[in-house]
Amino acid sequence: MTRFSTKETVYTALGIALIAVCSWISIPLTVPFTLQTFAVCLVTALLGLKMGISAVAGYILLAAVGVPVLSGFRGGIGALMGATGGYVVGFLFTALTVGLAIRKGGRSLPVLLGSMTIGILICYAFGTAWFMAVYARKSGPIGLGSALSLCVLPYLIPDGLKVLLATGLTRRLRPLIFR
Repeated sequence: MTRFSTKETVYTALGIALIAVCSWISIPLTVPFTLQTFAVCLVTALLGLKMGISAVAGYILLAAVGVPVLSGFRGGIGALMGATGGYVVGFLFTALTVGLAIRKGGRSLPVLLGSMTIGILICYAFGTAWFMAVYARKSGPIGLGSALSLCVLPYLIPDGLKVLLATGLTRRLRPLIFR
């Protein structure tokens, strides 16, 4: 087990806070449009694999125990186990993808853009499968095309813009944070 220094603990806590604040900036749709994916990508790209994964896991843990850190100021295991909970759990895959990519390839523009894009696509896949399973249990089967049109297609352009913003901010802020 790797121990965290005081500085790493503070950065991780700030990462959790940033993800929570970005989740509260929300446009309610079937799957709410928030800045969570932006924050997950930014936090992991800035802090690296260990602190990035820890921040996302800490955020999910806070949500699970009922702290209202999810979109719409929701929290609790019920919110996580709902139809959109798979996207929140999928943030771990996004952070893992971004963290591993920057560990192996650095923080060049192609690595950041590629890893964030792939990480979000993996989150989409996990979250959509989860959505389909929960939706089927509650309302009956839903086809993949219907699920994608509800849960993914409306978010492709906004998430692409979030990737661009997170990449730009990472390249600007990283040298200032870790001097």
